[in-house]
Amino acid sequence: MATKLTVLSNGSLRVEGEDFELVDAQGQPYGLGGRQRISICRCGLSAQKPFCDGSHKGHFEHPAVAFDLPAPKTV
Repeated sequence: MATKLTVLSNGSLRVEGEDFELVDAQGQPYGLGGRQRISICRCGLSAQKPFCDGSHKGHFEHPAVAFDLPAPKTV
């Protein structure tokens, strides 16, 4: 299964897959305990950043609707 990222409406960013790694700014991996699905905080309210702890409920609104990005700028 390829890694899949799902932007959830009014919530987190779900990461699913059989082989993914999450690292901090220094490149050190987070211990994911063998999980194949995690949720990343998008609202900034989680006490367990970067992981979602559900603190967004009732405090974060963002309808997740896909759209196309414009072509990258050429230099």
